[in-house]
Amino acid sequence: MPARLFHVLLILAALAALPAHALTVEVDAPEELKALLTQHLETARAARQGETLDEAELERLRSVSADTARELLATEGYFSPQIDSTLTRVGDDGVLRYAVTPGPRTHVRSVTIDFIGALAETDRSWLRTRAERSFTLEVGMPFRQADWNAAKVALLGPLLTIRYPAAQLAASEARIDPETQSADLSVRVDSGPAFFYGEPVISGSQRYPESIVRNLSPMKPGQPYRQQDLLDYQMALETSGYYAQATVRIETDPALAAAVPVIVEVRERPQKLFSVGVGVSTDTGARVQAAWEHRDVANRGLRLKLDGRLETDRQTGAVELAWPRNARGYENSLGAQIKHEDIEGQETRGNVLVAKRTRTRGQIETTLSLQYQTEEQTIGDVVSSNNQALTANYAWTQRTVGRAFYPRRGYVLTLQGGGASEALLSDTSFVRLYGRHTQYFRAGDNGRLILRGEWGSVLADTRDGIPTDFLFRAGGDNSVRGYAYQSLGRTLAGGVASVRHLATGSVEYNHFFEGNWGMAVFVDAGDAADTPAALSPVFGYGVGARYRSPVGPINLDLAYGEATGKFRLHFSLGVLF
Repeated sequence: MPARLFHVLLILAALAALPAHALTVEVDAPEELKALLTQHLETARAARQGETLDEAELERLRSVSADTARELLATEGYFSPQIDSTLTRVGDDGVLRYAVTPGPRTHVRSVTIDFIGALAETDRSWLRTRAERSFTLEVGMPFRQADWNAAKVALLGPLLTIRYPAAQLAASEARIDPETQSADLSVRVDSGPAFFYGEPVISGSQRYPESIVRNLSPMKPGQPYRQQDLLDYQMALETSGYYAQATVRIETDPALAAAVPVIVEVRERPQKLFSVGVGVSTDTGARVQAAWEHRDVANRGLRLKLDGRLETDRQTGAVELAWPRNARGYENSLGAQIKHEDIEGQETRGNVLVAKRTRTRGQIETTLSLQYQTEEQTIGDVVSSNNQALTANYAWTQRTVGRAFYPRRGYVLTLQGGGASEALLSDTSFVRLYGRHTQYFRAGDNGRLILRGEWGSVLADTRDGIPTDFLFRAGGDNSVRGYAYQSLGRTLAGGVASVRHLATGSVEYNHFFEGNWGMAVFVDAGDAADTPAALSPVFGYGVGARYRSPVGPINLDLAYGEATGKFRLHFSLGVLF
């Protein structure tokens, strides 16, 4: 055996013969720093893992941990700490105590931000101002490494989402003055060139015409880049009915900035689909439904859909032929429906023919429709009538809540207007106006406040001859809880008839716990009547449970109707806008 190898083995044997000891580590430091040090010090980690350390290894970890403690404290803005450690023997084991005095904390004394690149050569001061306001580390704030890193990321945010997706940090420096415990921060941002859209580059389009993908795009070649455009485009593709999945992106290569290709990748849905479903709600009872859809009639992307739904209180059958969106952004459709419902003693049988033109631009959706409807209506032995109307209708909806199941900010606003004339296939001339607004507010870390208001009015000399779809009743899951579905209206001996005026409102607070569960408290109010003066709001008060299920939100509410003196259970699945 070589002499050098023999000596190494002797040293290792001697080290192995040294006694090994279990270790306990205690840290005496301010509370906001104690957890940080206890988690990351090497000696504390060894103690948590139950390691037994010989004297040499313990001293090595003790020295390394002191350096680690100084680095950790520096990230929190403490650059001149006092760190003392003492080792106390308790039998064969040891207790290592750290006494940490962090010293004065460093605060931000100045912040300097300058820009280079195309942004610096333009007069878009509003964008520079927005970027500077996004820098979250302000003068006078404690200097923390995590805050410093986050502030630099936030500074780039406005540029990356508007015009300058290749923006990056050219330089950054945090100059620390230990004597005055101050930090002078400087950041230089290279915006890179402004990006403008080029032509789309489409892949995955095989079953359906490629023109469908192109016409769904909200942007045109030559327009300046906005990240929101890509998100809107992707959402439009995924909600069009043709594509199961879509990805929209660009390459942030500065060489492509003048006309950057929009890369669109889609995964198509099958041409034909048959679906069935079951469900239940406290408004219309148990539900069974079936639908069949052909998404490429005549090889032109026309969608033919047949739909049937059987509910306890309502039955419907419908057929619709829809054209894909055209180059101007419009979607046209023709439809027919037969229906029967018996709700609160008002029984109606109706037939509907409708032609629609819909356009979605960003958060706003508009629909123009022409509808012809005939109806047979009975309410016990009191009312028996046949109604018909040819109506022109317009609807405008804005949604700012995104795609969240339980939105915590934003609103949904719907405005509708329409009417009919006796001179055109209608029994009565009337004008119908309707509006509904739901506003969501963040309330603390785990809560939200929901305010809802609804108003409707039919301007006509009489309600006679007006189909019930254009009149109003109140009550139910999404109206005034504590009262049966559509039970608030004109009370007759045989049931409750629809009327010409509606007003409802709601205030609700939700609190969400850990996991998928939440609770709600709410107050609803509203009424429906034949004249505005006759509106006499009734109140409903209640509590509820909220659950984030894989198929959508589930709401279960127990409400007390003040006017009836009774409790009522309300159940709904999904968010109705």
